[in-house]
Amino acid sequence: MKYLILFCLLLCGTGAARAAPPAILLASDYAGETALHAFWVSEKLDGVRARWDGEQLVSRQGNVFNAPAWFTHGFPEVSLDGELWLGRGRFADASGAVRRQQPDAAQWRELRFMIFDLPSHPGTFDERLAALRELFATSPSPYMVLIDQFRVADRTELLARLDTVVAQGGEGLMLHHGSARYQPGRSDALLKLKPYQDAEAVVIGHLPGKGRHAGRLGALQVETGDGVRFRLGTGFSDDERDAPPPLGSVVTYRYHGVTRDGVPRFASFLRLRHLPSTAEEAYQ
Repeated sequence: MKYLILFCLLLCGTGAARAAPPAILLASDYAGETALHAFWVSEKLDGVRARWDGEQLVSRQGNVFNAPAWFTHGFPEVSLDGELWLGRGRFADASGAVRRQQPDAAQWRELRFMIFDLPSHPGTFDERLAALRELFATSPSPYMVLIDQFRVADRTELLARLDTVVAQGGEGLMLHHGSARYQPGRSDALLKLKPYQDAEAVVIGHLPGKGRHAGRLGALQVETGDGVRFRLGTGFSDDERDAPPPLGSVVTYRYHGVTRDGVPRFASFLRLRHLPSTAEEAYQ
């Protein structure tokens, strides 16, 4: 039911503000690189990606988040890359909070803008991180937090850190190459490490359920950016089956490798990532 309520509320919004979609750095999957001494490691946060452009918070699609003025008071006049985050396992709550046309003050007081990069800085990540640490030495805002970046000695320590984060309810780890400059697009300069693989696909169909799920969703028919179509039939709660993600929305799924035809193996629904563009524009 939560998706239906969220969808209806968001469609009622008007006067959505827009900005140019920011050019952001995207992560590739960690594939066992051995030169770990060259990387900074941090926890992968399950939040909403956002860019502070010096004046406002903007989504990946160029939608302006309606953050209260007191939330961004004290934010610096430089571009910052980060995530609007409520805590581990609370992506749906965070997504709903930041995308409201009329911000809820109580929800925004719980949110934090977790910073992991300084995209306007021309230097390497080592240099950008040093600049960020200098910036945060003066605690510019209680709602802005610099994500902890640390080093690991080897793969054994990396996997031990991963196990600890996952056991505590986290998603995984991010690895950022220290000598890399901020280069928009997908790059090996930024890697993600999880206990499973995940990706995004567009919902193109709703397939009816049978047996216990008769009268509600049985599976989503989805399509990847490469044109691969397949079904997602597991991973849904009862509420999600009663009110599934609408056609045109983007969902995240988890999987374990792909077949020879490129179809994800053992794919299951993980979360709604984006509503259809028309709905997003209505509520941003």
